[in-house]
Amino acid sequence: MESQYIDGISQELTQIFMPIDVGTAATMRNFCTFLASSLSIAIFLLLIPGDFCVEIIGGNQVSPHSRPYMVLLKGEKICAGALIAKDWVLTAAHCVLTRKSQVILGAHSISKTESEKQIMYVKKEFPYPCFDQYTHEGDLKLLQLNKKAKINKNVSILPLPKTGVDVKPGTVCRVAGWGRIHNNSPKSDTLREVNITVINRRICNDEKHYDYNPVIGLNMICAGSPKGGKDSCNGDSGSPLICEGIVRGITAFGLPGKCGDPRGPGIYTLLSWKYLSWIIKTMKGLV
Repeated sequence: MESQYIDGISQELTQIFMPIDVGTAATMRNFCTFLASSLSIAIFLLLIPGDFCVEIIGGNQVSPHSRPYMVLLKGEKICAGALIAKDWVLTAAHCVLTRKSQVILGAHSISKTESEKQIMYVKKEFPYPCFDQYTHEGDLKLLQLNKKAKINKNVSILPLPKTGVDVKPGTVCRVAGWGRIHNNSPKSDTLREVNITVINRRICNDEKHYDYNPVIGLNMICAGSPKGGKDSCNGDSGSPLICEGIVRGITAFGLPGKCGDPRGPGIYTLLSWKYLSWIIKTMKGLV
């Protein structure tokens, strides 16, 4: 069913996009905008921009500094990320930062002074060029830091996956963050983590779940608990999704105000090969 759906979309879009020349950086940006707009028209969807929530529901506090790759981002709102090189952080594109935003490595508590913390700032942001806030496609961003991290037992690098393979339904993954522990509670002051299970996209797209609004596409991972109560859901955006010891996704969005609701599992940007390729090229200065 899913393959037939994708094939049908591909055939329709082939004729739409064939004349487009994307040979230059300038036209590439225009193409990305055109691509996102045309895709939503082609599949006849009403896509709603919204305040999709992302926080840790049903998890537990981790041992202090036991997730040394985790990065706390204090921007317009709290977000998270992963240290993937001494001076590079991977996070979500929808996380808004300012010049004064702090990038904190080695944190467990948001509010407490901790000797393990390394406070840095963003030298330059690199959002994925085709990020679409309406469809949530391409929700990833690289942050180049103003200085290199000091690697130790409290601050370490999370290696990128060697392949961009999909994550099979039923796979148990984990995600950590400083988000809310209940829908109406304040954000957690300390780092928490929850185990969640990958769910088939066809289920996540059905009428009992997201109902294709937005489409949970092939570059996304849907994960949660069939019974609800376990979710990443504000404050956890940008957190790495760890599956079988490997980072496979980035926390993106969920249903607003319904974190932990089985009808709206958390959605993560899959680190597919096209995204991994862009990450590597960006870090090498090739884009």
